[in-house]
Amino acid sequence: MAYVNRTNTESGVNLLALRSHNAALVLDLLRTAGEGGISRLELAERTGLTPQAVSKITARLRADGLAAEAGRRASTGGKPRTVLRLVPEAGHAVGLHLDRDEVTVVLCDLTGAVVAERRVPLDLGAGAEAVVESAAREVEALLTGAGVSVLGVGVALPGPLDHVRGVLHRVTGFPEWDGFPLRDALAGRLGVPVVVDKDTNAAALGIAVVGSGSGSGSGSGIGTTGDVPSGPLESFAYLHLGTGLGAGLVIGGGVHRGARTGAGEFGHQVIQLDGPPCGCGNRGCVEALCLAAVDRGAVGEAARVLGVGAANLVGLLDIDLVLLGGRTVAAHQEAFVRGVGAVLEERARLEGVGDGAVPVRVAPGGARGVAEGAAQLLLAPLFGRGEG
Repeated sequence: MAYVNRTNTESGVNLLALRSHNAALVLDLLRTAGEGGISRLELAERTGLTPQAVSKITARLRADGLAAEAGRRASTGGKPRTVLRLVPEAGHAVGLHLDRDEVTVVLCDLTGAVVAERRVPLDLGAGAEAVVESAAREVEALLTGAGVSVLGVGVALPGPLDHVRGVLHRVTGFPEWDGFPLRDALAGRLGVPVVVDKDTNAAALGIAVVGSGSGSGSGSGIGTTGDVPSGPLESFAYLHLGTGLGAGLVIGGGVHRGARTGAGEFGHQVIQLDGPPCGCGNRGCVEALCLAAVDRGAVGEAARVLGVGAANLVGLLDIDLVLLGGRTVAAHQEAFVRGVGAVLEERARLEGVGDGAVPVRVAPGGARGVAEGAAQLLLAPLFGRGEG
């Protein structure tokens, strides 16, 4: 295949080895500065590093092709300052979203921008070996002829799973996946590093790194209720309603996975003891109630049920923002934002919250938001972001 595994130091800079805290600080500032760039003096001021340390780090980054000059900027005294920028094409990551009935694969540069994309049907119940082979073929098809350096593949799919070991547990509706070592199987098939996480965690990571107001999907910034906090998002819940329902939690700027990657199994909180059976084995789960209402065409009811679950989450974690995503939300954006927002507003009124309800909005990224977040499983750590 016409791509390079950048973990092989003979083929160029080992991007995955650039994990020192100081280098990550500098890289992140170069990334956020964009094409306009940032000077070494500004880098020193904003990182707290000495000018000598910044010069050493940036010299290494330039030698490795990760940074380049972006012109000169007028100085308040002395000669003009040279400004530096990140070189986005210096490295790439693949984001792979394995949904229950389709696979989406994207190729992202160092800024997270999508430079190539594929989406095809998939049967997650076809068996682990068949799914791994199908996914690997789509990754290979995406990369063939691209001639780019690849850090690895980030894989996002429904949980529960073990993020650290890349091993699946009993995926709701697909118990045959229990115990399957997806990370090792896919890494062995493709010959590149692989990171595995839940789809909701991946999407939340992508939002935390890129921000709530950006993203290329059509859902970016749509249907806002309440005042959305400005600046970096430190505390929010991403609720994903598609073929299932789950949550990605960002607390203190990092993804909260829990001790066993069990955090965010939002869809299986029971809110009706005598409710309909759920694929998890319980009755009256938020997921079962939501999907049943959607199947009946009662979108307003589904939105209110989702709102009850969201209100429970807000009450437990005191988060700043609720973001809604997934194909079911995408098909009825205004209805879900309005319905969830109404429940949160009523809860805030009953509790006498002076600042009003937690705002609700559609998550950025659109249909490929999870796949873009999956790529960030490889990219974000380079910039010291997304650890949790």
